[in-house]
Amino acid sequence: MEMYAKKLVVILCEAALESALIDDSERLGAHGYTIVDARGGGRHGVRGASWDADRSIRMEIICDAATAEAIVAHLRDRYFANYAVTVFTADIGVLRPEKF
Repeated sequence: MEMYAKKLVVILCEAALESALIDDSERLGAHGYTIVDARGGGRHGVRGASWDADRSIRMEIICDAATAEAIVAHLRDRYFANYAVTVFTADIGVLRPEKF
């Protein structure tokens, strides 16, 4: 089975950023995304989603390496200083590269 190399960009952040992140990712070349509600805890406490301002999301984008780099750089420059945002990437293989 032939796999095609892509990047997975995962963004964990405040739910208030959802609309902006959708616009940003599409403008920077992403063909799609998946967003789910997220809960968790860490160095800055627990985000349990018990009220709207406490909600977090997990956004996943599968794309080529150049698009991943553009998205990560934009997030770093635009959001890291003022918002709770965690971003990581992973090398993945997909079966239908035309979707991404």
